[in-house]
Amino acid sequence: MYSMSPLQPIEHSVFKKHQLTVHIKRDDLIHPIISGNKWRKLKFNLLYAKKSNKNQIITFGGAYSNHIHALAFACYQQQLNCIGIIRGEPHYANNFTLSWARHWGMKLIFVDRKTYQKRDQTDYLQQLQQQYPESFIIPEGGSNELALLGMAEVIEELNQQIDYDSLLCPVGSGGTLAGLVEKDKEQHNIIGVGVLKQGKENSHYLENEVNNLLSSAAKKYSNWTIATNMHRGGYGKFSHQDAERIHTFSRQCGIPFEPIYSGKMLLALLDLIAQGYFPANHRIVLLHTGGLQGLGGLAERKLIDERQWDVPAKAVQSHNIDIE
Repeated sequence: MYSMSPLQPIEHSVFKKHQLTVHIKRDDLIHPIISGNKWRKLKFNLLYAKKSNKNQIITFGGAYSNHIHALAFACYQQQLNCIGIIRGEPHYANNFTLSWARHWGMKLIFVDRKTYQKRDQTDYLQQLQQQYPESFIIPEGGSNELALLGMAEVIEELNQQIDYDSLLCPVGSGGTLAGLVEKDKEQHNIIGVGVLKQGKENSHYLENEVNNLLSSAAKKYSNWTIATNMHRGGYGKFSHQDAERIHTFSRQCGIPFEPIYSGKMLLALLDLIAQGYFPANHRIVLLHTGGLQGLGGLAERKLIDERQWDVPAKAVQSHNIDIE
């Protein structure tokens, strides 16, 4: 159903000035709704759930989660029931992201922050499994061992498409980067761009999340790093200047970005180039992880100018339209 995502060269004066070759792997084009790393991470999770005769998926996310949005449609398409445990208040149910999730049949359960923090705790997950025995539980962001199998396909495809030196991707929950590192087997330089701010008490949070997902053999790999100081203020945060830089670059190269994930990766690339991080004639690949539905929520909250960005359509009320 989903073919290999295309690889596209990016021409820009900055790249030419520093004698760099840059391509972008357009995982945002995998599917108009289940795009980017979300489908990659969900693919083997849903296959496993169906083989295990589970007819319902339970997962976790924030009120504007790309993962929640993608999973809701994937379950609709695969004829699976789904429950989203959402951090926040019930009034969020009518926002851009969650109205689509409800449109595709997801049941929403809203919890406070204290309860949401239990999402990875064994006791809480066991209690949830007992309450919903017919369900398969997928963690926040879809990041687990099954997700790594889907992300491994990115490396397999790139090995058929191009010779390159460095691969860049945004990092949120860690599954995308872990899958790339696991499959790459130290063949390339892999740079993750952390999109969330790490606290002083846990400055290695993202590295730990990735390592927890890696096999014992892959834990020894030293070809990857996470840029933890390019989060632009924290998860979901960015300045007006950041948004303008992303929008300008997007218009110049004809590739859509958003300022939460792919846009922060782009800005990190430009900053690293300015710092002289990459030598001349270096070959760089960016992984576009999708998430463009997030523009709807940003426009809804007036965090971006809807007139400038290609904001996706809002959910309609009818459940009978053809959305295939």
